[in-house]
Amino acid sequence: MMPVLEHFRKEEHPFVEQALEWKDAVETLHERRLTGFLNPREQDILASIVGRDEVVYLSFWGGQEYCERKRALLYPFYEEITEADFDIHLFQITYPAKFVSLSHPDVLGSLTGLGLKREKYGDIVKGDGIFHFTAAGDVSLYIEMNLEQVGKASVRTELLPLSEMLPLEEHWEEVHTTVSSLRLDVMIANMYQLSRSKALPFIEKGRVKVNWRTEDKPSFPLEPGDYISVRGKGRRKFIDSDGETKKQRIRITYGTKTDHK
Repeated sequence: MMPVLEHFRKEEHPFVEQALEWKDAVETLHERRLTGFLNPREQDILASIVGRDEVVYLSFWGGQEYCERKRALLYPFYEEITEADFDIHLFQITYPAKFVSLSHPDVLGSLTGLGLKREKYGDIVKGDGIFHFTAAGDVSLYIEMNLEQVGKASVRTELLPLSEMLPLEEHWEEVHTTVSSLRLDVMIANMYQLSRSKALPFIEKGRVKVNWRTEDKPSFPLEPGDYISVRGKGRRKFIDSDGETKKQRIRITYGTKTDHK
């Protein structure tokens, strides 16, 4: 096994290997590599692999500063890049809000229903009777031609200048606390102010994701850098663990965020 893989979980190895291939291609072929939309965990992994490389430079962009899902551009150090190089298009979906209620999962389901992989589109943002979402340029025409329905509603889909994207804000509030263990059930009970018995059903019924993957094992060990979400209860980020107290409890720092994507 490559030494670099030892630093990541087994399920992350395919992405790590892909990231190493991208970096190698830029180094040896002196060609850019533009990725699909990456979730924050994938962005963290890619940044840790490329690091402060002197030959390969790395930039992320998702349409605006606080986008969660971003495309990555790996490029030779001597090149200049602009936001246009990320080839991101902005779509607006308009629906009759007086007669129908639509949510983020409805838009997600419609895009999945068109056969689009998650890496082909970025953040989905809800406005007043509209949704905005970003997409890769190579699927832009396909979306424009085919996205006519979301949920049970007929919708109008149109391209807008990226500068008109609904504003996003970054709201991570840091919390410092102690836990008895870094097990998923213990951490979720603490992060979401639940009893452990109330936390368990969320995990066992597949309503918990760690780094955008469903995790149904209560004993799953969390590590600093992990992103955790409980359906309907928002997102947390395990930021750091800092030793033990005299009573053998683990000091942790986590970020809390209300879910809007």
